[in-house]
Amino acid sequence: MTSSRQHSRLNTYDLELGATEAVQKHFSRNIVASKTVSQRKLDFEHARPRILRECMAEATGVFFYVFPGIAAIAGFTLNATSEIGVTAFGSIFQIGCAFAIGIAFAIITCASTSGGHFNPAITICFATWQGFPWRKVPHYIISQIFGAFIAGLLLMGMYWPQIQKFKVATLAQGKPLVANGGPASILCTFPNPDQTNLGYLFLIEFFVDSYIGIVIWACIDPANPFVSPAGAPFAIGLAYGVMVWGFADVSISTNMARDLGTRVVAAIFFGREAFAYMNYSWIAILVNIPATLFATGYYEFLMRDSFSTIGKGHAVHEEGDKGLLKHMSDTGMVEAETANSSSEDTTTQAEEPGLGKRRVP
Repeated sequence: MTSSRQHSRLNTYDLELGATEAVQKHFSRNIVASKTVSQRKLDFEHARPRILRECMAEATGVFFYVFPGIAAIAGFTLNATSEIGVTAFGSIFQIGCAFAIGIAFAIITCASTSGGHFNPAITICFATWQGFPWRKVPHYIISQIFGAFIAGLLLMGMYWPQIQKFKVATLAQGKPLVANGGPASILCTFPNPDQTNLGYLFLIEFFVDSYIGIVIWACIDPANPFVSPAGAPFAIGLAYGVMVWGFADVSISTNMARDLGTRVVAAIFFGREAFAYMNYSWIAILVNIPATLFATGYYEFLMRDSFSTIGKGHAVHEEGDKGLLKHMSDTGMVEAETANSSSEDTTTQAEEPGLGKRRVP
């Protein structure tokens, strides 16, 4: 394409193709059309297995939030004894921000493909309360753990010289590699030496996971007027960050996939003690599931407003319009005569010529 032809694509006030696509609905100037979509590309995308796309999106999303989080932990831990000082490289606040923003990016990037679970407990909750297919649950959980595993492996590769140096220094001081503050703690959570009461650790993990679970369920509730679709990723990420800021010093995990995937990497590089240390690993790996089920159940039974959800068009009554009108008449929202009349009108409209393709439950 010659230079003159390249410039002829643009009128004087047109914007070139790029990030400018995001402002189309806010700005009156025209934007050059993107490249046409070929039939070959459409055929390829249509042939892709749906479950493969969803599983890869889940793995990618978990990677997107785990990797920046453990990278922030690495910067914080590895420089704790440096001459410059740890404050130059990180803090608990920075770690919380890394996880929070990582979660937001994960939702923004991958949720449109897979639904954006990124947590085995959330997947199980969607299957329990919202009708997510149980047959997909194992695929999602394995993909989520795989995403965290890859994040841990990549971090070990990128920080290998620093981690090896830290490992040698730790052994020279007679300290264990697998402990809070040791090299293995960069990847996954270990309790403090004085946290010998497993019931106490269980309580902390259960509370933190329940807190996050309720916030997630509130953010995705269509009847909630206080969270917009654009704001939900950041609100969910912020809930995670708040828990990191408040409880990271007393050992929290918050996500089975995040902990198990990186704990396997810790076991590969630092030994089986990563799973055996103080008998804590089962709390970090498993408590998230019952805690999140409790939190989402609490929301479903005590806080959910399904009638508002139906009213906003995000759900339908299981018996259709007739069932909804019957509920409204039974609860006194409308007079019984009005409900019966509306039901008859709906049936009549569905049988009129020209409406044969309209589906009335």
